[in-house]
Amino acid sequence: MSAVPSEELVSDLESRVIDDHHQALKLWLRLLACTTRVESVVRNRLRSEFATTLPRFDLLAQLEREPAGLTMGELSQRLMVTGGNVTGVTDQLEAEGLVKRTPHPHDRRAFSVQLTPAGKRQFRRMAAVHEQWVIE
Repeated sequence: MSAVPSEELVSDLESRVIDDHHQALKLWLRLLACTTRVESVVRNRLRSEFATTLPRFDLLAQLEREPAGLTMGELSQRLMVTGGNVTGVTDQLEAEGLVKRTPHPHDRRAFSVQLTPAGKRQFRRMAAVHEQWVIE
């Protein structure tokens, strides 16, 4: 089964919601279907136009908002993924020169992750195109 709910599946789920009190559920199901479709389009476009993934884009976006950097734990919380996921994506981005890890200034156990100048340029390029996709 595809990750994107089909019109038939959404209609089937909506048809099961008969009572007027459940109009909110019908709306939620429709919004979920729309969100899933938009996310699928964004994932495909990021892959085809920038050879990147949505998790990589999201991590870069979080770092762009925090020029002083974020710890791995903060990234994990903001992205709502496990620390292992953040570590894997960060390792890739660091190997490509898009982010750097430096010792955290106040916590010897932690590292701060920041965008490099190349990472800032790459993210801004992607973000400008992403904004146009959303406008479409």
